Order: sequence, then C-alpha cells, then structure tokens
Amino acid sequence: MLWKAFLLTGILLSAQTPGNRDWAVYLGDKATAHYSPLDQVNKSNVARLKSAWIFDTGDKGEFQSNALVIGGVLYTSAPSRKIFAINAASGKRIWTFDPSTHQTGAMGRRQRGVVYWADGDDRRIFTGAGTYLYALDAATGNLIPGFGSNGRIHLGEGVAEPAPSVIINTPGVIYKDMYIVGGLTSGPGTIRAYDVRTGKMRWLFHLIPRPGEIGHETWPPEAYKTAGGASNWSGLSLDEKRGIVYVPTETALPDFWGGDRAGANLFANSLVALDAATGKRLWHHQLVHHDLLDKDLPTPPVLLTVTRNGKKIDAVAQGTKHGLLFVFDRVSGQPLWDISEKPIPASELAGEPGWPTQPVPLKPAPLTRQTYTEADVSNISPAARAATLLRFRKSGSQGAYPAPSLQERIIMPGFDGGMEWGGAAVDPEGNYYVNVNEIPWIYQMIPAKDGSGRPVTAGERTYRIHCAACHGFDRKGDAPSGFPDISNPQSRRAVAEAVNNGIGRMSAFGNLPEGQRRALLDYLFGEEKAAAATEVAGPPFLFGGFRRWFDAEGYPAIKPPWGTLNAVNLNTGELKWKVPLGEYSELTRRGIPPTGTENYGGPVVTKGGLIFIGASADETIRAFDKDTGKILWQAKLPFSGNATPSVYMIDGKQYIAISAGGGKSNRPSGGSVVAFALPD
Repeated sequence: MLWKAFLLTGILLSAQTPGNRDWAVYLGDKATAHYSPLDQVNKSNVARLKSAWIFDTGDKGEFQSNALVIGGVLYTSAPSRKIFAINAASGKRIWTFDPSTHQTGAMGRRQRGVVYWADGDDRRIFTGAGTYLYALDAATGNLIPGFGSNGRIHLGEGVAEPAPSVIINTPGVIYKDMYIVGGLTSGPGTIRAYDVRTGKMRWLFHLIPRPGEIGHETWPPEAYKTAGGASNWSGLSLDEKRGIVYVPTETALPDFWGGDRAGANLFANSLVALDAATGKRLWHHQLVHHDLLDKDLPTPPVLLTVTRNGKKIDAVAQGTKHGLLFVFDRVSGQPLWDISEKPIPASELAGEPGWPTQPVPLKPAPLTRQTYTEADVSNISPAARAATLLRFRKSGSQGAYPAPSLQERIIMPGFDGGMEWGGAAVDPEGNYYVNVNEIPWIYQMIPAKDGSGRPVTAGERTYRIHCAACHGFDRKGDAPSGFPDISNPQSRRAVAEAVNNGIGRMSAFGNLPEGQRRALLDYLFGEEKAAAATEVAGPPFLFGGFRRWFDAEGYPAIKPPWGTLNAVNLNTGELKWKVPLGEYSELTRRGIPPTGTENYGGPVVTKGGLIFIGASADETIRAFDKDTGKILWQAKLPFSGNATPSVYMIDGKQYIAISAGGGKSNRPSGGSVVAFALPD
C-alpha cells in the first residue's frame, strides 16, 4: 500500500505547483463556460502544436468524455463506463476502474464525464454505471466503502416505488457537500442531491409535479403516476456564490404523442432554477410547450456576465435543438430580450390537442435556418438538386414545428439540432461560441394499427410505442444516429438486459410491466403468436422513426453549410461571425467549398484568443481565431473528436486533450485520448 500513499502525496504536491492549472470540473467550471484562462498557446504560436501523447482505452463506441485533470492526473470515462486515471503529461495509465466487476447487466455506453470532490486527504471521483452511482478513491480507483452500500447507491431508490431505472450520461455538479444530478429515466424525471460522504439523499425535486406542487395543473391530474420523461440528461450549471443550480429538461414521454398528457406539461422542455441547498424552485421558463417533436433542451446552460446599457448583468444562456438561444437574468429569471409566442401549425391527428404557440426570443437571431424553402434545395450536383427539389415540392416544410400528420413533412432544423449536447463556450467579454447542425430530417406519424386495421399483438405494440422511433418499424435502425439494426437479434438475454437497464443512448425500460417486456422479447425473437393479437391500450398514432434526409450520394439534402461554428455577442444579441465546421475532402476535390459536416461535441475558448473544437465528421481537431472565425491550426485524429476538449497546464506546459471515439455520423469508432502541446 506504500505506493498508493506515495502516489497520493505526489498528486497533492503536484497540485500545489505554481506551473500547474487544472481542468477540475466537467466543461471547465461549474458555470459550464468551456473557458480556459491559459494563454501559453495563442494566436501567434498555435500553428506549432504537435501531438504530445495518445492513450488507447481499448474501447470502441461514442467516446464523448470531457476529461478532468487534477494535480497532473487525467480522469476519463470510456464508452464501456470504465474509468481511467492517466498521467496527464505522459499519457501513461495509473489505474482503471471497471464497474462490470461490481455489477451485471448493461452499463450504458455514453458517459460524458465524471465528478471530482475533495476535502483534505479525502479525494473522490463520482461515476455512473447502469443504475448506480459509484464513489472512487481518486488516488487508487478503489471503491469508498462508507458511501452508500460498499461504495455505490442506486439512483432510483427513494424516487418512487418500485425504484425506477435512472442512468447518468452527463455528470452532475458538486455544491458544498452535495452531489446534484438528474439522469435519463423512462419514469418521471427528478433532480436529486446526495451527501458526497454517505450517499444519503438530501433533497429531491419532481420534474413532473405532484398534487400541491407548482405546475401540477399543466398535466392531467394523475399524470405524475403514469407519465414519464421531463428528465435532465444534458447536464447542470451552478452559480456557486448564490447557491442556484440551473436545470434544462427533456420532453415528456412518449416523445411524439401527447394526447394522454394534455396541457403545457411543466417542467418538461424547461430551464428551471433551483435553490441548490434545498431543491426549492426559484424560477422557470418553459421553452417548448407540450412538446411533440423530441425538442429536449440538449445543452447545459452557460453562466456569463454581459453588459447592457452600461450595466453588468449576471446571465444564463440556454441553447435549443431548433437553433434558438434564450438569455435570462440569472437571479430574477427575466429574459434579456423579449420572448414572443409564435403560432404554429395545428395537429392533424384526432385526439392530439397540441399547443397553439411556441416561444421565440427577439434576440439573438436563430443560429440555424428555421424552415426549408425552395432556395435551400441542394446545389452540390444537378442530380442532388433535382431530387431534393422534387421531394420538397411533394412533402413541403412547416419549419421547426410541423403539424403532427400522417403525411411526410420536412422538419428543419432536424431532430439533432441546431445545438446539441456539446454545448457552448463563453469568454469574459460576453461572447458565446457554439457549433450547430443544419440538416433536414423527415417527420411522419403513422397509425398504430396495420393497414387492414388489424390490432397488433401486445409485443408488437410495445415495440411500436417504445422502440420503433429509434429502430424503425422495419427494425433496421439508423446507423448514422447510432441506432443499431435489431431485425435479427442473436441473444435474448442480451436484449433483455438492454431493455431492463438501457444501453448506449437507449433509456432503460425496466419500469415496463413484466408481461409487456416478455411480450416484446417474444415479438423480437419471432415467438409471439399472431392469435394473441388483441386491442392493447396505447397511443393511436406512433412516430415513423428518425430519418435524416440525405441525397443519393449520402450528403445532407440541403444547400450547405451543413454544420457551422458561430460567435454571438451577448452584450448586443448580434451575430459576430458564422463559419463552416468540417469538410468532406472528396467534395473539396470536386471544387466545392468546405460545406461543414454534422457535428457533435463542444468548443473551448481560451485567454489565448483561440477556440479549440473537434466535433466534425472528418476526424479533425481545429483551432479558430475567436475574433474572426479563421482556422489557425488543425490536426487529424484517429477517430472523430465528439467531445469537448480539456485545457490544462503541468509544470509550466499547456496541453489540449480530446477524447476521439468517432461512432457518430456513421464514422469509424475507437477509444483514444489525444493530447497536444507546443514542442519543447
């Protein structure tokens, strides 16, 4: 055990070295500002950056971790939910924690980071795997026995009975001696605060209100017993000085049918400010009413200070999938620019009341096109133009809020943004930097019964309601979106574990009654008898599946740009610049200017005047001039860098590290951490 004590002492001494600067919190700080005060690497020398080291986790998948760096040690969460502690200067492994040695079943693949807490010599790393939260000794990776039951707690315990399945894919935040977190669940969403030492729950906030709670009247009276979702999966931000935690939420379930949840549905699709000490609601704004289009608030809110009419205002900025940016006074919740309610097309489906309007801020202007017009048809080839024009004239577009209909419609922006989970960076001057997607998707609802009006079996109906939106009615999935083909499953046990515990971006469905889960498995494996078909309760209309709109060559069926990096001055609400993010080399060789690509992962802005970002579907990390948007440096990665970089300093040397795992946009996948630095 002497080596462990020596390692701990070395880490603590290293942390006190003046030449060190940590990246100790997910996305840089508790304001999720994605900002580094380091300027050793700057506009004048960034072109000299070279690879310093590469660490291979041995995993494959969507490696989206924004690594922490504390006292010379880098902590990262791999797609398998293994945690690695790595020497942040050399890339050498120090320890590994593998949750599969402590639990069985699906762990969940995506994990965007871990949480660090310390009090003297007590230094902990918190990580999620499956439905559990683990507390690890930061020096050794060993479980801390006094936390929960032998180092872990079940994230659903104390929320409801029976305990629902809750999975963390984006880490929570530390306030004093509490770990505050949400998580994905098919049951009603909650925010919970746990004692960092014992794991005991300190407070709980219901995101689907119960009788007597604010917002209960925006649902049917019994919805808190039957509805699901309204979870927080995209992360939290914290005003530590004031003790306010800011919570963005997803849609209520089911995503695409709201006939059984008439009303605005608070606190789904909302930014909620809570007292971090007690969980009491301070204020909220719902940014999508009665969501029918999966418009989760996909990014953690960003805290910054802006200047309006000569006055400093502490603000919070929240991006959306439909490319709108809402900015509020952090304390009062008052919007910095007026928000109007814009009429949207009414639902065409019987039994779906919809909502007549949706919020739109006066400023900033939308960062993505808000509808698809004839001027947007593809121009990368005559064939692409002809095909996209034909489909546009056939299907038409009603913009970001097409009417629920049995007719196919173009939805723009699409289901993956606009903004996505990578979030935004802000600098001390009040500028906001964010990458967005500009790709149209196809939206369509379909009847729950087949064409002959035949009631489907219980298993098939369960599949249609809970699975078809991602895997398709033909069960062939959508590889670019990360939804696998399950038309010919091989292992009933593996599928059962995925259904019960979740896997990848799939939520756990352990809350479904056992009979429904068994019928679903029977259906998937061809063991359900057709004679068992009966009328089964459920939505009369179902979502037709996630479908990007690509041309015949496989490119987005819209005039470029397809992905951009944007700078917005939030002192004025005006766009400073917009540039393409990423390129397809084969199109560049054809003489087509860089188009930008679909992008996932966020930017970091530094005091050195640089924006570092991977995100694009071309296995490249880039440095942009934060004032102009000009590319100053770029380097190839082993896989696409679908994660936010971490910026830190060790012994006077600045590093930029990024998780490179690919797996998005139908790109190759792996599991590498790549660090860059100036040559000695």
